[in-house]
Amino acid sequence: MPSIPGTSIDALLSRVPLFSSLSPEEIARIARGTREINAGKGDILFHKGDLPTGFHLVAHGQIKLGFTSSQGTEKVIDILGPGQTFGEAVMFMDKPYPVFAQALADTRLLHIPKQVMLDELERDPLFSRKMIASLSVRLHHLITDVESYSLHSGRQRIIGYLLRDNPEQDTRSLTVTLPTSKGTIASRLNLTQEHFSRILHELSEAGLIVVEGRRITIPDVEKLRGYDL
Repeated sequence: MPSIPGTSIDALLSRVPLFSSLSPEEIARIARGTREINAGKGDILFHKGDLPTGFHLVAHGQIKLGFTSSQGTEKVIDILGPGQTFGEAVMFMDKPYPVFAQALADTRLLHIPKQVMLDELERDPLFSRKMIASLSVRLHHLITDVESYSLHSGRQRIIGYLLRDNPEQDTRSLTVTLPTSKGTIASRLNLTQEHFSRILHELSEAGLIVVEGRRITIPDVEKLRGYDL
């Protein structure tokens, strides 16, 4: 859901799958309780240990979720872009955030308060089911991550990341623009930046990719997909 920075709150909410079953009147009711937040690149939206009062929707820009280990190493949990939400589960659990949220670019967000959500959940059983489905998708996403870290090599993780938006039947070649720095993506894939760069170099030397800054061209998608299987 790429969005134009000036788009109204009602319009932004109506494009989110979670709210797609709601009427314009219901959307307007949620919008009245929703607060807009503008974060500059590098701004911290919340720290690990802060108490949530609702959840967030990224309208424009990019947010990084992560935590810092006792050794001072940062681990990126997720990178979120326009149309994606975060913080729903923690909001319902009444527990502190287990991660921090930081803007990777100038970002516009919407903050939907917990009470607004509870009111809608009481009014509409269908909305309750959609919220459960949304949280289930997020859980499945986390389980897939754990499986990838446990069973796939670093090379397989990077190839999977490069091809993540490319269906099996898609074009023969592909160009991918990395959404953020290679260090941040490496952390998201549970790799060091050095390991990430080394694998990109290896794939480049093998003629499987062409790297130009954040722009990566894949001349033969199927050849890269079948590499290291």
